[in-house]
Amino acid sequence: MTEMQAPETGGAQPTAPARLDDLKAKMRLDGTVKRVELYGAFVDVGVGRDGLVHISQLRPERVNNVADVVKEGETVTVWVKRVDAANGRLDLTMIQPLAVDWIELKRGQVYTGKVTKVEKFGAFVDIGAERPGLVHVSEMATYRVEDPAELVKAGGEVRVQVLGVDAKKKQIKLSMKAIEMAEMEQEEGAGEPEEELTAMQLAFKRAQSGRQQAVGKSGQKSQANRQVQEDLLSRTLSSRRK
Repeated sequence: MTEMQAPETGGAQPTAPARLDDLKAKMRLDGTVKRVELYGAFVDVGVGRDGLVHISQLRPERVNNVADVVKEGETVTVWVKRVDAANGRLDLTMIQPLAVDWIELKRGQVYTGKVTKVEKFGAFVDIGAERPGLVHVSEMATYRVEDPAELVKAGGEVRVQVLGVDAKKKQIKLSMKAIEMAEMEQEEGAGEPEEELTAMQLAFKRAQSGRQQAVGKSGQKSQANRQVQEDLLSRTLSSRRK
């Protein structure tokens, strides 16, 4: 079971890549505004090619005038939105991206998330997506859970596995039980080498027993041969005396 690591989109020290090829989506950078246009601003992030922050990517809310947000020569924090090294194109954004996009979410992925809300029917967990996912009460443990609040608290961290994703409805189904079951299976699997070793030991003992039996039979045969020889010698001596 592999745990997914959400891309770092904030809080970390900005990196300083030297080439366009070094850039990756959601990478956080510091840059200098080189030119302001009606449709956006060009920012130098030190890779030999200025990136464009489109006017729609300056702020989450609507921006009518680029110059109201940024000025030439100003240092700004940006994130890589899209990079096309082959064509020398770099799109940037000043809106902090989601750690996990809808297209990145897949069934079976494991995340460590923060509980945002606890209800009678389950708990909502933030894994860095646009919306928190739901861990239904039936997916909280391998046993029946009467009250989710007995297991999780708002603000606490839990490990969850993605059960399903509906991007249109903006829904993410998560499970804590699946994690517990996977760990139980791993523990059971860890005992298999010992069982195999026991089987090998039994086979070795059987082989030893077989060799001992063969030696025993060989000894019995040798003793019988000696008895026959002694009988022949005794008869020969008896006939000579006569």
